[in-house]
Amino acid sequence: MDGADAHLVLRAAVPADAATIHSLICELADYEKLRHEVDATADDIAASLFGANPRVFAQVAEWNGEIAGFSLWFYSYSTFRGRHGIYLEDLYVRPALRGKGIGKALIVDLAKRCVAERLPRFQWSVLDWNTPSIEFYESLGAKRMPEWIGCRVEGEALAALANQ
Repeated sequence: MDGADAHLVLRAAVPADAATIHSLICELADYEKLRHEVDATADDIAASLFGANPRVFAQVAEWNGEIAGFSLWFYSYSTFRGRHGIYLEDLYVRPALRGKGIGKALIVDLAKRCVAERLPRFQWSVLDWNTPSIEFYESLGAKRMPEWIGCRVEGEALAALANQ
């Protein structure tokens, strides 16, 4: 199939996608050199996305009928704005299919959701060494926020904090 016949479809993830989304998460973790941090299973992803009260959502990008990538997001909240926004947790397109507009389509889809739902913010994080992604995001109008430093408590430190 040549490029003229290529076809992109974006759709909400369905339960049958959970294992593929998990596989894509593992591919992303490999790319980010963070695979050692992945302890989620396909069942965890299925429960989070499709359980009784999902708090996280996913879009799947299909290229010629094959899953090529995904976005996984949730609603955040800004006290300064007094409204929700969208936080993009992960965006991933398989390397062989990059440069075809798939990542941009996933980002635009979420931007449209923000506008339709009158959400004032669409945010995400990117690793500081990931120059191709930073350049891609900036080409879409994203601005870096160097004055903000991400913080995280997990594992033993989280347990210790909770026990105070």
